[in-house]
Amino acid sequence: MDDTTLGQFEDSLRRCNIDPAFLDRFYDRFLSSSPKVREKFVGTDFIRQKHLLQASLQLMFVAARDGGDRPMPYLDEVAARHSASQMAIGAELYDLWLDSLLATVREVDPGWSPAVEQAWESVMTVGIKYLVSRYNSPPRRD
Repeated sequence: MDDTTLGQFEDSLRRCNIDPAFLDRFYDRFLSSSPKVREKFVGTDFIRQKHLLQASLQLMFVAARDGGDRPMPYLDEVAARHSASQMAIGAELYDLWLDSLLATVREVDPGWSPAVEQAWESVMTVGIKYLVSRYNSPPRRD
């Protein structure tokens, strides 16, 4: 992935994180997107969940920076948790997740532009593709 796209994503994430309600707005939107999403989050500790999401956004950035064309051991734990054998987060939920995330960035980032939105979509898609590819796989042991 090119440096311009990565820079736009990183700058936008920094701006979004300035807003203390960024992740709350995202989860409000995401949970409202589908009864299936709400069902997956029953009993969730959202303080912990927001920390996990923040860490995951950074891991997605690293995956995109690395090009997404080699093993991504730093995403293996996330992939294992979201796999069929654990939380069963299927591809359709990633679509809702990404749509909710992009809409929240559009709302929160004062520097939003179509190019910024494309940067977010490009960066997130690298990681999402990896997670989906690992859905039915056993955890890596390498």
